[in-house]
Amino acid sequence: MKLAVVLFNLGGPDRPEAVRPFLYNLFKDPAIIALPAMLRLPAASLISRRREALARASYELIGGASPLLSETEAQARALAETLAALAPDFEAKVFIAMRYWAPRAAETAREVAAFAPDEIVLLPLYPQFSTTTTASSLKDWRRAYKGPGRSREICCYPTTRGLAGAHAEAIRETWKTAGKPSNMRLLFSAHGLPQKVVAAGDPYRAQVEATAAAIAAELPELPDRRVCFQSRVGPLRWLEPATDAEIRQAGAEGKGVIVAPIAFVSEHVETLVELDRDYAKVAAEAGCAPYLRTPTPGVRPAFIADLAEAVLVSLGRIGGPGPYGPWLCPAGLAKCACRPEGSSETGGVHAAAHDGGGGVP
Repeated sequence: MKLAVVLFNLGGPDRPEAVRPFLYNLFKDPAIIALPAMLRLPAASLISRRREALARASYELIGGASPLLSETEAQARALAETLAALAPDFEAKVFIAMRYWAPRAAETAREVAAFAPDEIVLLPLYPQFSTTTTASSLKDWRRAYKGPGRSREICCYPTTRGLAGAHAEAIRETWKTAGKPSNMRLLFSAHGLPQKVVAAGDPYRAQVEATAAAIAAELPELPDRRVCFQSRVGPLRWLEPATDAEIRQAGAEGKGVIVAPIAFVSEHVETLVELDRDYAKVAAEAGCAPYLRTPTPGVRPAFIADLAEAVLVSLGRIGGPGPYGPWLCPAGLAKCACRPEGSSETGGVHAAAHDGGGGVP
């Protein structure tokens, strides 16, 4: 039995010359700029030109390219090894499809089709579902894939034991390494979204808050904590409170902070530059000390075990939703992937199954 697991992430430029086309791919996505194509494409071109120099400068600070692909490749290898140990009767292969840069869905779809799998598990590396990330990546894949195999989609896993445990472990290690400083505030920082996206029923904020609560439950020694949002772009009003504002507030109160990037599972420009450099500078100017930042889950065994278990749950190889549910977004969040009538609800692992050929489940 051949099993293909496809890991999804946003991707990042692999060289300085790729920065502008990467940004163009990002901003031309209708999930990011909700305008008709005749307006969206010129807007994407304009924004990518205007932001290129700033973005290039950020990538230059980390070697001129994004580390996201290499980080994801490490996760793919770790997941493949775990699946081989847990399900040796499967010939399992893990693939990577990036939304805005190589390897794109079309390229990966050809590789998966050539593998000719019996089963396909689509596994986004976005723990919290959003129409701007998970939904966009899966829609892109459905357009691209025309090969064989029965597909199952994992929509979200915001409160799983492994995800929460990996973050809690990283936070505790960071705090202990710093000497367990007192008077610390734990900031759960997530990538922001325009408020109008959430107002339209996107469950992202609710799922981020659920992730924060799951991590906090494992850290009674750090009771002062808040959820905040980073990476604001453009003139729209974004989710609040902002991470930099929370850092300044902590400084005004004479507190240090531990910043935990709970919506990211890999290191990339928004952790290595925005958090480690830009917000560290904000903290220094605000008198917020110490300023500590915890690493992302990466290939921590608890997190990789979560991904493997999610795959096996979606295939029915282990019973019930297990630690993945039941997760159902609060009422009023109509764009929760588990809510549409007739969808398959298996907790946080929403395993909608459909036959190959790119059909919608």
